[in-house]
Amino acid sequence: MGIFDKGVQKTKAGLFERLSRAIAGKSSVSDDILDNIEDALIATDMGVDTTLKIIDNLEDRVARDKYMSMDELVAMLREEIAALLEIELGEGAAPAASDQPFSSQFDLRKKPYVILVVGVNGVGKTTTIGKIASRLHAEGKKVVIGAADTFRAAAVDQLVIWAERAGVDIVKQQMGSDPASVAYDTVSSAVAKGADVVLIDTAGRLHNRIDLMNELTKIKNVIKKVIPEGASEVMLVLDGSTGQNAFQQAGEFSKATDISSLTVTKLDGSAKGGVVIGIVDKFRIPIKFIGVGESVDDLKVFDKKEYVENLFSEEDIK
Repeated sequence: MGIFDKGVQKTKAGLFERLSRAIAGKSSVSDDILDNIEDALIATDMGVDTTLKIIDNLEDRVARDKYMSMDELVAMLREEIAALLEIELGEGAAPAASDQPFSSQFDLRKKPYVILVVGVNGVGKTTTIGKIASRLHAEGKKVVIGAADTFRAAAVDQLVIWAERAGVDIVKQQMGSDPASVAYDTVSSAVAKGADVVLIDTAGRLHNRIDLMNELTKIKNVIKKVIPEGASEVMLVLDGSTGQNAFQQAGEFSKATDISSLTVTKLDGSAKGGVVIGIVDKFRIPIKFIGVGESVDDLKVFDKKEYVENLFSEEDIK
C-alpha cells in the first residue's frame, strides 16, 4: 500500500467521480469535457489560477493534436500536475522519496539544524513537531524542542508530553515569557549537548502581520547570537482540510517571513487534497511532509511522484 493510499483517498474518489462523469461515453475531447474537468479540479481546492493553468495547457494540446483520446487526456493531467510540483527542497536535503530515511530531509551537516515551525493555532503545528522529534529520535538523532509559543499553556503542555514520549529534551520557561528568550536558551542548550536538530514552536496567533513579522525576526536574531548562520529552515504547517483557508494562511505567513518548506496535515479526512498542488504552484514553496493520520508514522515524506501516481492511478481510470 502506497503512503498516499489513505491520505488522498477522498480527494481521488471525488476527482474520479467527476472526471468519470465528464468523459463517460466520449471518444475525444470537447470544450464541454474541458469545462467539466475544470469543475472537477476546482472542487479539490486546487485553486482557480492553478486549475486554469492546467486547462489552458490541455486546450493547447487538444488544438495542436486535433484529436486526443481519454487515456491521453488523463496522462496529460498527470504530466501537468507533476510539472507544477517540480520544486526542490533547500540545499543539502535529499530528494523527497518515501524510501529515504526520514532524517535525509534535513541537511544534518549543519549542526544543529534549527527549524522554526510556524502556523496558526489548530493546524497541528505542535503535534507535527512532536512527530518529527519522534521520527528523528527513532533514527538515532539527538533532538531538542523549544516551547517558544509562550502565550498558550496548552501548547507547552502538549510539547512536554511529546518530548517525554519521544525521549528528547525540551526547553521551556514561564507562561508569558519572551519567546525569543526561549529560542535563545533552546539553541544554546542544543549546541552544548551536541544536538543534531532543534525544533522551535512559535506563536500560532498574533494580533496582526506586523506582530508576527517582528516576533519571528526577533527569534531569528537571537538564534544568530548562538549560531551565526541562523535558523536553517522555517517550516509552515497548514491544515489541508481547510481548503482555501490554507491558501490564505500561506499568503499571510509568506508576507511575514521567508518560508522554506510546508507540512500539510489532516489530508486523510479531506476531499480537498488538491490544495497541496495549488499552494506549491502559487507560492513556489516545496512540501516536505504530509500528515495522513494520528500516529507518529502517519507523518510522511511528501513524494510528489507517488502522490501524482496515486491520485491518477491507472486502475481507477479504466
